[in-house]
Amino acid sequence: MTPLDAGKRLVIVGATGMVGGYAVRYALDRAAVGGVTTIGRKPTGITHPKLNEVLHQDFADCSRLADALSRQDAAIFCLGAYTGAVQDADLRRVTVDYAVEFARVFHDSSPRATFEFLSGSGADPTGRSRMAFARYKGEAENALTAAGFPAVYIFRPAYIYPVQARREPTFSYRVLRAIYPVFRLLFLNQVIRADDLARTMVDAAVRDVAAERQTIVLENRNIRALAAS
Repeated sequence: MTPLDAGKRLVIVGATGMVGGYAVRYALDRAAVGGVTTIGRKPTGITHPKLNEVLHQDFADCSRLADALSRQDAAIFCLGAYTGAVQDADLRRVTVDYAVEFARVFHDSSPRATFEFLSGSGADPTGRSRMAFARYKGEAENALTAAGFPAVYIFRPAYIYPVQARREPTFSYRVLRAIYPVFRLLFLNQVIRADDLARTMVDAAVRDVAAERQTIVLENRNIRALAAS
């Protein structure tokens, strides 16, 4: 077990995903991080003295995670689903229900911890958007902001470039990857590398939180600026 004074203790949900995978590796390399707990359905395949892997299948009920989530400093929630790759009901379940349920148990177990949510560009907290993705991300943002954490970071990236080759989840993602070099030149603030996004999320998680409650929304241009600094 990592000593409590050895550095920040981070929880990463969705550690086998594109962004979560980079977040795990970067966090393990950070001297400021004393321990990393991953929560997911599949093992990460990573072996490291600072890593504690917890396998959990049912994110509709996170009650069994209470012990693993105690005495943590921050959670980085990267679990998500791609629009067009799943049915609408599943998209809402993963985007809203799973995030809110995990946050409930995490706050009960580590009430002073920071919560970071991987949202998306165009997220609509008003619920008026015609795009289901935007409505669901906005709904999740509202619930997490009201969950009582001392600090909530909302990351709203635009197109996340995978960096490493992968099987793209939808036709639109295959197109975006193919035209990425041109798209990046024309719309620089509409793209972010997956590794840069993960690094900014980990960096935010190890910062000291102000005494007053705060919600920090980072749009794609803000994330790019932090990644470049």
